[in-house]
Amino acid sequence: MKVHIGPVAPPELAAAVVAAGAELSPVAESTALVWYGGKPAQFAEFDHPGLEWVQLPSAGIESWVAAGALRDGITFTSAAGTYAQTVAEHTLGLMLAGARRLNVMARAERWAHPEGMRGLFGATVGIIGAGGIGRALIELLRPFGVRVLAVNRSGKPVDAAAWTWAADDIAGVRQLLAESDFVVLAAPATAETAKLIDADALSRMRADAWLINVARGSLVDTDALVAALDAERIGGAALDVTDPEPLPEGHPLFQHPRALISPHSANPKSLLIPALARRVEENVRRRLAGEPLLGVVDRAVGY
Repeated sequence: MKVHIGPVAPPELAAAVVAAGAELSPVAESTALVWYGGKPAQFAEFDHPGLEWVQLPSAGIESWVAAGALRDGITFTSAAGTYAQTVAEHTLGLMLAGARRLNVMARAERWAHPEGMRGLFGATVGIIGAGGIGRALIELLRPFGVRVLAVNRSGKPVDAAAWTWAADDIAGVRQLLAESDFVVLAAPATAETAKLIDADALSRMRADAWLINVARGSLVDTDALVAALDAERIGGAALDVTDPEPLPEGHPLFQHPRALISPHSANPKSLLIPALARRVEENVRRRLAGEPLLGVVDRAVGY
């Protein structure tokens, strides 16, 4: 099998292709493409009749859907699940920082003890989008003895979760919001999840609860969130993703005493490329062996 890497070809990805037993080649001669370092709009420059499979570098594919770049006749695979442990680790860091009000102490210019500090041990953690990231987070949370509430697309019970509801179970989602000390968003960005956390959802959360978003900024109504933080209707928000993104300079969330922002850094490049290389090697090996690929994109559901 001949594979091309582009528009940018990190050596780690090239090594992964070769290690799996495939041959690196010019795009026009390749049946497979490992996409890295470009925007979906550039894909037209690499598309050709002989192309059969494209490995994408991200778990989310909303930008490809929006650009109409997912051409029929080609199998596209995302990196879904590839970065689960990395993002879960960052999520845990955000949860602990919010619980201990590290965001306030890090900005302090005098010695003071912020109010509202709490612990994570024994807390109730609600995970909306309990897929790969959610399951990895549950494993990291085991030592804290938390109670987990989960929402996923199917409603199939999630291991170690006290309750699991389907995403379209409105009553279940509301129960999760009402009972959770921490509400973690790890769901894909789709039409169904756009502004999932709006003013109504925020009003159903506990007054001391923290919202943690490591999914996509579009899942949260930013104006409604700022209003809820201003009114102290929730304990706080820790966001690795925002809407808009990047968050404009001077936006109130940056300095808000109840907010903690990281610049979409849960999966930094230093950790992304090694993890992606492992996925590339595995999927190239599977392709050569005629085995099912990991992360096959379902156009109907948008991920």
